[in-house]
Amino acid sequence: MEVSSCVSIFLVLCIFIQASTCGQSLGLGPFERSSQDTEANKTLQKTETRFLLFGDKTDKGCEIQLNHPDTLQKCHFNTSLPLVMIVHGWSIDGLLESWVWQVVAALRSRKSPPVNVGLADWMALAHHQYTIAVRNTRLVGRELAAFLRWLEESVQFSRRNVHLIGYSLGAHVSGFAGSYIGGTHKIGRITGLDAAGPLFEKVSPSDRLSPDDANFVDAIHTFTREHMGLSVGIKKPIAHYDFYPNGGSFQPGCHFLELYKHFARHGLNAISQAIKCAHERSVHLFVDSLLHDSLQSTAYQCSDMDSFSRGLCLSCKKGRCNTLGYHVRQDPQSRSRRLFLLTRAQSPFKLYHYQFKIQFINQIEKPVDSSFTMSLLGTKEDMQKIPITLGAEITSNKTYSFLITLDLDIGELTMIKFKWENSAVWANVWNTVQTIIPWGPEHHSSGLVLKNIKVKSGETQQRMTFCSENMEDLQLHPNQEKILVRCEVKSKKLKQKNR
Repeated sequence: MEVSSCVSIFLVLCIFIQASTCGQSLGLGPFERSSQDTEANKTLQKTETRFLLFGDKTDKGCEIQLNHPDTLQKCHFNTSLPLVMIVHGWSIDGLLESWVWQVVAALRSRKSPPVNVGLADWMALAHHQYTIAVRNTRLVGRELAAFLRWLEESVQFSRRNVHLIGYSLGAHVSGFAGSYIGGTHKIGRITGLDAAGPLFEKVSPSDRLSPDDANFVDAIHTFTREHMGLSVGIKKPIAHYDFYPNGGSFQPGCHFLELYKHFARHGLNAISQAIKCAHERSVHLFVDSLLHDSLQSTAYQCSDMDSFSRGLCLSCKKGRCNTLGYHVRQDPQSRSRRLFLLTRAQSPFKLYHYQFKIQFINQIEKPVDSSFTMSLLGTKEDMQKIPITLGAEITSNKTYSFLITLDLDIGELTMIKFKWENSAVWANVWNTVQTIIPWGPEHHSSGLVLKNIKVKSGETQQRMTFCSENMEDLQLHPNQEKILVRCEVKSKKLKQKNR
């Protein structure tokens, strides 16, 4: 392996395990304002940040130079269109990563409404030790603010038509730009894509991206939990709407348990690739929202991932749900809202969320160890044998609530097939006992009595109740499948039959 690769891994391990310690020892925390900050609102004559505008899909960028209006014409800046400015993060190798061009292409591919697509290239200040790059975020934020003020003054381009998309450290750069721009009006929107956590997790809102930095701020958190001592993204809410896909701690396909796959492809670079996978997922979720208009992912307000996993947070009342990514509903709140959702491991990332509530109504003398499967039949698609885990043991008169996600739109749910999947040993014992002992009416509660299943669709907000197709036999035994249909449909059929 090349020496540069070794250094890269060492830096990743050092920076993300001991970032706060390194920062304290060097005295380079983001909260330490440089002397330049006192002149934040003065007009800059030149910047170390390059501002590029992209004209077509193959364009590598045309540089707009501060205080040179002729470069606006040269680069075909359209003052009648909004400006979406991408802001990259810290760099180990000094090169723009491939995701930058993916975001540019996705934004450029949109025909309605079209936008100016730009990039704040601060690589000269990002390609340093992490703690140095952190300190430079204030300077870059100041330069970006000066650039936007110049656009406003020279061509009357309103800051309210500006959308900054900042990744990792770039999210905080965007926040500083919003706070440094001054005046009575704010930048229109800032999107933070897994905003950097080291040296920012415990600072005040004025020292990081916060809801005060733009008229609307949204953030996507994808790598906030420590894995092997590593945590990259900030965990605390930093926006009006903070999205936590898959809980925000790790992402499908990026878990460290899958490191062996990364080792096979990347050798000793596997750790940095695994980190990049989860951290960069925020970018790809955002790109996904641009590329798939008909597959927008819905997220739901919830207190924590545990409650969400039980399906307790699928309400969209009073703005409690929102769309992840570019098409988010811009509804600033006085307090940050934390929203959760589950996604697939690859694009398109959208999943369909359902809450299921099941109650066994009979008295069970002893807790029952069991597992179940459900087959869902819809008007568009069917999903067969979805494994269901209700907990360690089934007890009497307890309602079990859980979340199921589907990667296909099955349409309106019309039928549920619920099966008690039990071990072959337990099933054989059960069958043997049934053969030996003639069950009478007094033993009729020996099985699990399943009366109905309540379902709520997160995406459509539709509530449904499913009843047993055969109401005279509600018992469920090992390896037995029960068919449940919509209760109201069944009721209508019975009424018509009795007329």
